Order: sequence, then C-alpha cells, then structure tokens
Amino acid sequence: MKILVINGPNLNMLEKRNSLQYGELSLVEIEKSISIKFPEHIFRFYQSNHEGEIIDLIHFSEEEYDGIIINPGGYAHSSVAIRDALEIVKIPKIEVHLSNLSKREEFRQKLITASACNGYISGFKKNGYFAAVFLIEEILKEAI
Repeated sequence: MKILVINGPNLNMLEKRNSLQYGELSLVEIEKSISIKFPEHIFRFYQSNHEGEIIDLIHFSEEEYDGIIINPGGYAHSSVAIRDALEIVKIPKIEVHLSNLSKREEFRQKLITASACNGYISGFKKNGYFAAVFLIEEILKEAI
C-alpha cells in the first residue's frame, strides 16, 4: 500500500514547539517511526508551509496513492481550499493532530478540513499517525 503523509505549516519546527502538546520528536523522527512501524507500506512524506503546494499534491494523489494522512496544521481551522481539495479525491483520508485540540484555544475548536476526511485523530502525538495508517488499512479492507 502507498500512503501519502502531508504535514502543513510549522510542523517542520516541532522541536522548537511546546513538547507537552506536540511531543518530543521532530517531524523527521516521526516520519522514520512510521516507516519502521509499517515496513510493508510505502510512504511519501511531504511538508509545506504553502497552501497551494498542499492543494496541488492532494489533487494528484489518487493517481499514485491508496490513502492520505494529513496534518494540515493551522490550515485545519482556516483553509476552505484544502478542504475542497480533500473532498474532491475519493481515496481514504485521515486527518491527524498531534495535540489534543479540545484542550486548546477556542479558535482551534473549529476544524474546516476534517469534514472532508473519513475522520480525524487528535491528541495522541506520533501515535495518531500510527492509528491513521491502521484506519486506512481497515477502510480499504472494508471496501473490497
């Protein structure tokens, strides 16, 4: 299985952010841990601070990937355009947030992009990505 893992703005700076909310690992370390935990799958990891680049990647994802894991970062609360791009593609999509958004600021309570995904995971740090891989596997099994 080929899974596209998209990380949005500021996630390339995890080691400089609040480790109580985001965990101790850098984005590169999270990516390595996903590959190690699921060696039977092929992952493409992509991080961008630019909305249009994320949208372009989503648009062409169905041609090459079986599923998408996306942590849109702050765009989760503001990007109708990323939400619309996610809605267009029909492969399984799971949104992941490292921090527990229900314990965060009020403006983080509204998730625009999550409604275009099969579901979302929040608050489990790197383990949220592991759960997302499992869920994509299950969604694809059920589709057969």
